[in-house]
Amino acid sequence: MFLGILSRLGRVRITLGYALALVTVSAVLVDLGPRVRAHVIALASTNLHNLAHGHLATLFGSAFVTDAGPIWFWLPCLVCLLALAELIWRSGRLALVFVTGHVGTTLLVAVGLTAAIEFGWLPLSISRASDVGVSYGAVAVLGALTAAIPRRWKPAWLGWWVPVGIVAAVLSDDFTDVGHTIALALGMLVSTRLPGPARWTPVRYALLAVGASFGFLILAHGQWTTLIGGAVGLLGALAAMGISRSRRARRQLSAAALAPAEPALNT
Repeated sequence: MFLGILSRLGRVRITLGYALALVTVSAVLVDLGPRVRAHVIALASTNLHNLAHGHLATLFGSAFVTDAGPIWFWLPCLVCLLALAELIWRSGRLALVFVTGHVGTTLLVAVGLTAAIEFGWLPLSISRASDVGVSYGAVAVLGALTAAIPRRWKPAWLGWWVPVGIVAAVLSDDFTDVGHTIALALGMLVSTRLPGPARWTPVRYALLAVGASFGFLILAHGQWTTLIGGAVGLLGALAAMGISRSRRARRQLSAAALAPAEPALNT
């Protein structure tokens, strides 16, 4: 039994190792006090100030430092999301998707902020804003799960998440909200290179339910964004399913029309 448990845990070793690292770093920073914690967050942030001074290690280190609420609240949800992806793709692909989403989104956001400051749309002070956490990588993993969704449900999946991401970016009051939408798009782009659909079990469906809910809260964390995003996402999912069924029905009719007629029986 013990060996069986170890074998199962070994299938999600990246997820468990990352969760342990997050807990360890968070506990150490809490123990050191708020002043040291704020200093570490400032050093680990992937803001324009740090990147402009060549602190490229922040591209990776920022994924291990968090400043978003109590870790006990959101870490189990993150574990469900990453564990699902690791069970489907194995450890290597999960790491690749997460790093691509985290680093790629960070660089794209940095380019956008630089342009916004140059054109005077944003103040220079935003170049020192803190930008740490797991959200970019987590949302990218959520977007990449598009490859694993069963074909009959994929239109509803895309019809839900694409409008939610757009609403989150349009109604955003922070550049990180736009970054989440970029991360979702990057994940969906990466999904085109991943195998799928996956084999689904009740456990995987449960992990998907928790992980998708976590991703929605990251994207639409404001009251109005949640309400509008949820409503628009629902309409998008229903519309996508209707269009998909209509196209499938037309293909079936076309195939029936092109099928050769059965030869008449000789009397």
